[in-house]
Amino acid sequence: MHPPAHPLEAAQLDALDAVLGALRPERIAGDRFRMPSDAVRAPGRVYGGQLLAQALVAAGSSVTGKAPHSLHAAFVRAGTPGRPLDLAVDRVRDGRSMSTRQVTVLEEGKPLLVATVSFHGGGAESGATAPASAPPAPPPDDVPLLQQWARELPADQQQHGRHWIEQPPPVEIRIGEAPSFLGGPRARTSASAPRSHWMRLPRGVGDDPLLHTALLAYASDFLLMDVVFRAHPAAAGPGRSNGLSLDHAIWFHRPARFDRWHLHTQEALAVVGNRGLVRGAIHDTGGRLVATVMQEVLVLPVSAS
Repeated sequence: MHPPAHPLEAAQLDALDAVLGALRPERIAGDRFRMPSDAVRAPGRVYGGQLLAQALVAAGSSVTGKAPHSLHAAFVRAGTPGRPLDLAVDRVRDGRSMSTRQVTVLEEGKPLLVATVSFHGGGAESGATAPASAPPAPPPDDVPLLQQWARELPADQQQHGRHWIEQPPPVEIRIGEAPSFLGGPRARTSASAPRSHWMRLPRGVGDDPLLHTALLAYASDFLLMDVVFRAHPAAAGPGRSNGLSLDHAIWFHRPARFDRWHLHTQEALAVVGNRGLVRGAIHDTGGRLVATVMQEVLVLPVSAS
C-alpha cells in the first residue's frame, strides 16, 4: 500500500478510521449498545451526522433481511467529544416486509438524539421507478475541493477555514461555490437558489450495505445549515450567529455505494423567524436519486445564543 501523497489525504484517512471506529457497536445487554465518540469533526460538540450513522447501525443490528428506507431523528442536546455513547434500541414492530426501530443515543444517561428507523424488505429495484434526474453539474474533478476555498480566505479570516484543513471530515467534498463560512454569498438572489456539492469517501470500506448507508447518512448532514445561513436575510454566519440542527430526516431510495461520487443538491425551502427548513437530494453519477434529506435549523444571533 502506497502512503498518501498529500497531508490532506492522510488527515482524511485518519478521520475515516476514527468514524469507522465509532460505528462498531459493542453490545452491552440485549438491544443496548455502547459506541465511542468521534472527536475529530466538530470542535466542542459531537457531530450530528455521526449520531445519525450510529443510530442507523445500532438499529440495523437488530434487523435481518431488510434494508433501511428512512430515518427520522430529533437532536435533543449537544454531545461532548470523547465521552462514550450508549444506544438503546426499541423493537417497535416487525412485520412481513417492514420493521421499525426507535433508537435513543445517550451520554451519561441523557438523550442526545432520538430516532425512528424503518426497514423494508421489498428491494429497491423490484418495483416501478419514476425518473428523478440529477440537476446539471460539472464533473467532480472540475470542481474545487472545499479545502481550496478555505486556503483562499483573506488573512484576517483564515481562522474560519483552518479547521477544515487541519481536521478535515472523512469525506472528500467538492463544491463550486464557497460556503458562507468561507466567504460565499449570503442573502442575495443567487443565495436562494439550490446549491450542489460532490461527496465520497476517500477510500473503499468494503461491501457492507448497512455501513455504506450509515456513512451516506453521516455525510448528508454536511452543509445543510450553511444553506440556511446563505439564504438568511440577516446575513447569518460566523461571528454573527450560531446554528443548531433541530431534526433530520432521510429517505433511502436505493442502495448507496459511498466510496463512489454522489451529488448532494440542497436548497432552503423556508426561512421564517429563527428557523429554516432545508431539503437535499442525493444522486449517484448515473443521475439516479439515492436519498432525499430534510432538516430544520435554528439560527440565533450570537448575542441571543
